[in-house]
Amino acid sequence: MKSRALSLSILLGLATTFASGCVYRIDVPQGNYIEQKQIDKLQIGMSKDQVKFVLGNPVIVDTFNDDKWYYVYNFKSGRDQAFDSEKKLVLTFEGDVLAKAEGDFEIPESFYTPIQ
Repeated sequence: MKSRALSLSILLGLATTFASGCVYRIDVPQGNYIEQKQIDKLQIGMSKDQVKFVLGNPVIVDTFNDDKWYYVYNFKSGRDQAFDSEKKLVLTFEGDVLAKAEGDFEIPESFYTPIQ
């Protein structure tokens, strides 16, 4: 009886071990996916509406300072953690006018040319 219970528990343990390796994990993208070509379109002096047209709505608008917008993108790979990534872009406005951009993207020289 003991050997049968032991064999059953070992078999159950092996089945659980093998089954856990067969679980499908999905990729989880969250936030605003932004490409460099979108960043290249930004210029100081743009209005908030113009920025929304280029980048979409920000993920976070600072509650205490609505002149600071955060665009954040996280990617968690279901297969390999080496593909996990995070990118962010922080835009600062003065009133309704874009004044500053910083983050994980290259800010082009054209950004500093005021919009006409």
